[in-house]
Amino acid sequence: MKWPTRAAQRSQIATALKNHSKNVRSLPGVADPLALDTLAMQFVASLRREDYYAHVQRKKLLADRADPNNARFDAERAVAYHVQNKDYEEAIWLVFLMTHLARPSDTGWLRLKDIYGGRGSGTWTWKVVSANPKAFSDWVYQNSKAIRGKFGNHRKYESLEKGTKREFATVLKTYIALVGPSQVSFFAQGVREAGNSPGIIFDDLYRKLDAVLSFGRLAKFDYLALIGRYGLAPISPGSAYLNGATGPASGARLLFLGGPNAAASPKDLQTWLDELDSSLHVGMAVMEDALCNWQKSHRNFVHFKG
Repeated sequence: MKWPTRAAQRSQIATALKNHSKNVRSLPGVADPLALDTLAMQFVASLRREDYYAHVQRKKLLADRADPNNARFDAERAVAYHVQNKDYEEAIWLVFLMTHLARPSDTGWLRLKDIYGGRGSGTWTWKVVSANPKAFSDWVYQNSKAIRGKFGNHRKYESLEKGTKREFATVLKTYIALVGPSQVSFFAQGVREAGNSPGIIFDDLYRKLDAVLSFGRLAKFDYLALIGRYGLAPISPGSAYLNGATGPASGARLLFLGGPNAAASPKDLQTWLDELDSSLHVGMAVMEDALCNWQKSHRNFVHFKG
């Protein structure tokens, strides 16, 4: 099997799913043993991703990991490096770029490297960009054809070219208009306004991100989930945000009702997910990710990386 060291974890999750279906709420989507095993594996895959973010933050990192013009650059480790060095503005800026550009499985972070690293001409840091966003936008326009890589699968309608509906420059303009000159202050204010609950703070910030062009449900969720994973704000999703969701909602309907198109309100689905998490204890970020990937191939495990 894939990831043999996770065999016990997979078995525990499968058992918890069966017990939940028997004792709490029927889960017709995993009545088929193949579907059950596939969903358990998708939970394992999602938990591995969460563990990976924790792993990259444990070890003291060197500056080359955060230099986009160095062969050792790694976006996830770059964020961790800036957090370790208390440059929280740069860490949050990188999270924004990672979210907006996303990571396709074939070209990885190549597009981010080219843009963030100015194609070898110097790094477009938050300090530089926030002071003169027009200079950054103009550079992106001028280099749009030469910038390598591509947007991730969920961001495939974005563009670097001037005059397009979802051009990068306008996304950047709306982002800066929202967060102001200090992203750290934006998050601090959000925490002050929303209180002490990580889920409530997440939800309040999620709604504020409506102001960023092209940041729909998934981009907002992913951006804030990354902010929470790196400890840049005391937040975590308290729900799967199924309003406007496609994959996660289809996965939830398949699991609870036996079909991806079965009728159920987002409110009811969320109630059932909350019940399920009381059995699985994985959290809503993992729940959302696992169900989304599971419904794409619910009887045969596929490791989705992009």
